[in-house]
Amino acid sequence: MAAVAPASLKAISSYLKTAQEYDKRDPVVAYFCRLYAVQKGIKIDSKSNESKSFLLQLMDQLEKKKKELSAQGHEAVSDEAISKIHVEEKAVQLFLWADTEDRAANFNKNVVKSFYTSSLLYDVLEQFGDLSEEASHHRKYAKWKAAYIHKCLKSGETPIPGPAGGDDEGLGGEAEGGIAPYPPPGPANTQQPPYPTNASGVPGQFPSLPYSSDQTNFPIPPTEPSAQPCPAVAPVQPAIPPTIPSTAAPQTSLSLEDNEKAQKYCRFAASALQYQDVKTAIENLHKALALLQK
Repeated sequence: MAAVAPASLKAISSYLKTAQEYDKRDPVVAYFCRLYAVQKGIKIDSKSNESKSFLLQLMDQLEKKKKELSAQGHEAVSDEAISKIHVEEKAVQLFLWADTEDRAANFNKNVVKSFYTSSLLYDVLEQFGDLSEEASHHRKYAKWKAAYIHKCLKSGETPIPGPAGGDDEGLGGEAEGGIAPYPPPGPANTQQPPYPTNASGVPGQFPSLPYSSDQTNFPIPPTEPSAQPCPAVAPVQPAIPPTIPSTAAPQTSLSLEDNEKAQKYCRFAASALQYQDVKTAIENLHKALALLQK
């Protein structure tokens, strides 16, 4: 697919590049990256001949790709709910991987690229509606982290791992309103890097994730011991428990919104476990349980 945007559409180049990176590993994500690029491009410049020609060509290619993916059984290209879940899961997976590496002080271009690509995928999610408060927080944090670590690596400085306020105020430890605090907008404290005004153009190769998407390691149950002769025992009559009055709680119905949130937290927990981030998995499962027990 066409990927080199004209100068007037430079702002969509990052999404087109991300689409290219996902073409083979996840064509559905690649499709929605290009679709978002088209939507953004139309708002920027749909009048100049060069831009109009580029966008029309891209739209034709997307239409063909949609038919191709549908024929291959990819429901995500025709079901908006599935589409949103699919793209969001990829954004969360990248974010969690980068956040785990960052907190472990493993600073490199792969971490920069993961944070940055995650922020772009959160942008792509906007085509399905407004971002949740949590998704908006992840996007802002990822863009800041990508620019901050990149700047440190370029200048030879050692980045500060985790959020600016410390590990207790990061991804899992939410502040009031579910938002983890950010560093101040200006360099009031030399230990707190200011927000970048532009996180675009961050270089780096796309990381090789520690686990493939289809890899699942289940624990192998221990083999049963060989049968040993057991002494004969006299049969024991089971004790009859006393009658207990029924105190079962009435069946409560879960609202559609809470149902979706609970499912989302479970998916986030599963994604965290893929990268052995047990703390984040536990926190998201607690959130899901809290919704179910309301």
